[in-house]
Amino acid sequence: MVIEREIYSKIKPVIKSAEAIIITGMRRTGKTTLLRFIWDTVKSENKLFLDLENPANQKFFEEKNYEKILDNLKFLGLSAKTKSYVFLDEIQFVRNIPSVIKYLIDHHGIKFFLSGSSSFYLKNLFSESLAGRKYIFELFPLSFREFLALKNPNLLLPKTDEKVSEAIFEEINRYYDEYLLYGGFPGVVRKESIEEKKMALEEIFSSYFQLEIRQLGDFRKIDVIRDLILLLMQRTGSKLDIQKLSKELGVARETIYHYLSFLEHTYFIALIRPWSRNRDTEIRSMPKFYLCDTGLINQFAKVSDGALFENAVFAALRKKGEVNYYQRKSGVEIDFILEKKYGYEVKTAPNNYDLRRLDSLSKEIGLRRGQIVARKYAKINKNIAYGFLL
Repeated sequence: MVIEREIYSKIKPVIKSAEAIIITGMRRTGKTTLLRFIWDTVKSENKLFLDLENPANQKFFEEKNYEKILDNLKFLGLSAKTKSYVFLDEIQFVRNIPSVIKYLIDHHGIKFFLSGSSSFYLKNLFSESLAGRKYIFELFPLSFREFLALKNPNLLLPKTDEKVSEAIFEEINRYYDEYLLYGGFPGVVRKESIEEKKMALEEIFSSYFQLEIRQLGDFRKIDVIRDLILLLMQRTGSKLDIQKLSKELGVARETIYHYLSFLEHTYFIALIRPWSRNRDTEIRSMPKFYLCDTGLINQFAKVSDGALFENAVFAALRKKGEVNYYQRKSGVEIDFILEKKYGYEVKTAPNNYDLRRLDSLSKEIGLRRGQIVARKYAKINKNIAYGFLL
C-alpha cells in the first residue's frame, strides 16, 4: 500500500515549475517511493526514471561533453520535441550531477525530480551549482498520521482542537505505543512481527553506518564516531556537553564538533538551540539533541518511555517550523518553543499545577500560547495536546 506523504502538499504546487525538485533525508524514509508517487502524477509519456545507485546508469552521466549525456537520455527514450521529465534516484552516487543538471535545465529545459540520502552532500554541492534552479524538500520518517494511514486507514484521528474522549484516546494510543517503540521508517512499519521490526531497524542502522559514515564521511577514527552515536542514543533530549564528550571518547573537541556536524547534516541527529531574546546568548548556550527516529533509539539504547515520547514530540514539531527550547539559570524551562510563538511542555501525566506554571511562564516571556503535550489521558481539558495529534 502506498500512501500520499504529507510533504507532497508542499511539492505539488511546484511540480510544473522550471526548477529541479530535490527530495533529501535520512536513508529509508521513503524517498524513492515518493519519487515514484510523483512520477505517477506527471501526466506525460516523455519521462525517464533512473536509479543512480546502479553503476550501469551512472555511466550515462560520466561524459565530459554534456550534449553526449543528452544523447544518452534520448537513447533511453527521452524526446527533445516536447517537455521532458527526468527522475533520478540516489543522486549522491554521481559526483558531477549538479553541473550536468544545471546545463540541461538551462539549455534544454528538462524538468528534474531528484532524490538523495545525504543533506551533507546535497547542500554542499547543490547550493552554488543550482542556485535559483532548485527546490529542496526534506523527507523524515513517517509522522503518526502517515503511520496510522498504513496501519489502519479506517481509524480517523480527531481534529486538533476537538475534545478527545478516554475511549478514543485508548483506541488510538495502542497504535501510538507501537509508533514510539518501533518508529516511523516505512520498511519497519510494514513489518508484522516484532522480530521483523527489530531486524529491519538493525539493517537501517547498518546501512547508514556503512554507506553514509564509512563511504561518504571517510572518517579516520571510525570507532570513535560509532561510540559517539551510541552515547547520543542513550542521552537523547540532553544538552550537548562537548567537553564531557571529548573526555569520554578521548578525542579533541574539534573532532567532536566535526562528527556532530556530519551526523546532523545526514539527518541522524537534530540540534535545537535555546530561545532567547538576546541572539548572542542563544548562540553561546548549549544545544539539545534528538535522534531521527524513536525506533532506532529503542533498538540500540535503554531509555525511558518519557525520553522516547519527548523525542517523538520533537519529531512532530520540527515539521511545523523552527524549534527551540527555553531554560533559565534557575532551571525553569519549557521543553519546546515553536516558531518563537508557541510553547510545548512534555508531561507523562500532567496536572493543574503544570498548566498554571506553563501558562504563567508563557505569558511572562511573550508567547502566544502554551500547551501541555500529555503521554497519558488527561482529564484536564484546557491547553492539553496529545503526541498523536501534533
